[in-house]
Amino acid sequence: MTSYKEKLNLISTFLFDVDGVLTNGDVTLLHNEIVRTLNSRDAYAIQYAVKMGYRIMIVTGGNSQDVKDRLLALGVQEVHLSSFNKLAVYEQIKTHHELNDEEILYMGDDIPDYQVMKKAGVAACPQDAAMEIKHISDYHSPYNGGRHCVRDVIEQTLRVQGKWFSEQAFEW
Repeated sequence: MTSYKEKLNLISTFLFDVDGVLTNGDVTLLHNEIVRTLNSRDAYAIQYAVKMGYRIMIVTGGNSQDVKDRLLALGVQEVHLSSFNKLAVYEQIKTHHELNDEEILYMGDDIPDYQVMKKAGVAACPQDAAMEIKHISDYHSPYNGGRHCVRDVIEQTLRVQGKWFSEQAFEW
């Protein structure tokens, strides 16, 4: 059986869920708008991975334009909002970008992520993911959702591939 560290050598593309992965899953209502908190360490790792040539895309059931705008500002190539069938979106991404499953790391935390995680080359989850997701994950981050679990998987991948600490690391 291949270890997840060996599988990281093939990763060129990261796909992330938002609620429970990039956020801790809490939803705050402020003047009838949903407010989410994103972790700055995750943000740094996302923009750095983009600079290093990785594709980063978001597949979420949520529909927050503010979250989309923030992620696009970090260099995320695509943000798929209102993704009620994440497997269909995953297949569209693969076809459009001519990707194989082995090139994709998907990090999810709950049952809507299950089918995609069964297909992705590396399935990763935060420490506080649903039990069903933990059972199929190649890697469980020691960090909870919204608490730099995204940074964790990006950093591990770039370290394995020898791209983590380069001259591009010192600037946003």
